Amino acid sequence: MVESRSPKPLMWVRFLLPPHMTNETLIEQLIKDGYLKTQLIIDAFSAVDRAHFVPEDQKQFAYKNYPLPIGFGQTISQPLTVAFMLELLQPQPGEKILDIGSGSGWQTALLAYCVGAEGKVIGVERIPELKKFAEENTASLETIPQGVIKFFEGDGSKGFEEEAPFDKIIAAAAATSIPAAWKEQLKVGGKIVAPVNESIHVLERKSQDEFEEKRHFGFSFVPLIGGKQGDI
Repeated sequence: MVESRSPKPLMWVRFLLPPHMTNETLIEQLIKDGYLKTQLIIDAFSAVDRAHFVPEDQKQFAYKNYPLPIGFGQTISQPLTVAFMLELLQPQPGEKILDIGSGSGWQTALLAYCVGAEGKVIGVERIPELKKFAEENTASLETIPQGVIKFFEGDGSKGFEEEAPFDKIIAAAAATSIPAAWKEQLKVGGKIVAPVNESIHVLERKSQDEFEEKRHFGFSFVPLIGGKQGDI
């Protein structure tokens, strides 16, 4: 098992950013701080503007590098956390990816841009109002291929067996362990990037029964709410 810490102490990041931000300056800052590295993911951040996915009363804060409330006790994740997790996941064109806790749809749309027209992204959200919000947000976004994303209301801890197996799985809410269903629904050679307590776990399926694990500490997430979870 490999453990690491994020490139910069997260508690200080929001105070180091310039007061007036745009999507471009946010991306520049994420690149400078070492969170954005891969050109495809950088292009996704350029094409999928975070401001499109926050409630009207939060749009003035859309480019601030911290979580924002989206209602129902949920948040849209901190941009550096999304960038860091997508860099770990490395979504590729043509892949099928499961997005657990899709919220307002921002990360789901970033994934859709990366997998392209030949790929597929399944977003699972337990709160029906947020599922509808995400559907509206992504449907009106012209920079991602239409038809690539499908949202479903449900218990994300169970994964989404109907569309399994997946090339990759990513989650935006913290479990106490990686649910067994996610591991079962992952292809051999696939990867899970998900929060567990206050760390981000990267789980790669090397064979039918073998997984390789890495951990990255220093993060905070809303809890994953669902059924019984399996051990990592």
